[in-house]
Amino acid sequence: MNGRSGTRDATKSVSIVGLGGSLRPTSSSRAALKTALEGAADAGAKVDLLDLRQLNLPMYDPSSDHVPESVNRLVEAVYAADGMIWSSPLYHGSISGSFKNALDWLILLAKREPSYLTDKVIGLISVAGGTQGLQAINTMEFIIRALRGWAVPLVVPIPQSWQAFEDTGHPANSQIEEPLKTLGGEVVRVSRRLVQKEVTDPAAACAAAAARLARVVST
Repeated sequence: MNGRSGTRDATKSVSIVGLGGSLRPTSSSRAALKTALEGAADAGAKVDLLDLRQLNLPMYDPSSDHVPESVNRLVEAVYAADGMIWSSPLYHGSISGSFKNALDWLILLAKREPSYLTDKVIGLISVAGGTQGLQAINTMEFIIRALRGWAVPLVVPIPQSWQAFEDTGHPANSQIEEPLKTLGGEVVRVSRRLVQKEVTDPAAACAAAAARLARVVST
């Protein structure tokens, strides 16, 4: 199913790329993303963090043919990945401008085979200063569908970010840490199945992932 890597042996790991964070030096959305990637690594995946602050991407300009090295790193890492985890802060009821700009650059995957995010399973995280975070999640889900990817249905919105993480970036409690790590593990599990062609219906695989996450969140 995956034109990039073909069928893999069950003992081989999948590649999961985390994309997100904010431009702040201390970013709660980046901290959340790192925790989710830890869960993916614990599940046996090879992980890579694309930190938007470090990438320092220029604004996407459709009239320009110049592709900076930072954009090449983003595009090639996304294309090679079997699955992804996205994490954006909630800004004014949506995703941040820097996160949307990174996604805009994925237009460079339009003519690849497979194109855009085809066959990629993506876990979603949003971090809000207040009590609402699903608006950013909803925006990301629309984008994923437009780019032909598959979003894990049950997501991890984190409210009151000012108290969700310690100064070290570690989650303040298990109620935050466990869902994030479980999300990472579920992205690995479903991505591995897609890579190995063990499922023929990605939607059913994502539904199963949602059910497993629901059990964690409800406990």
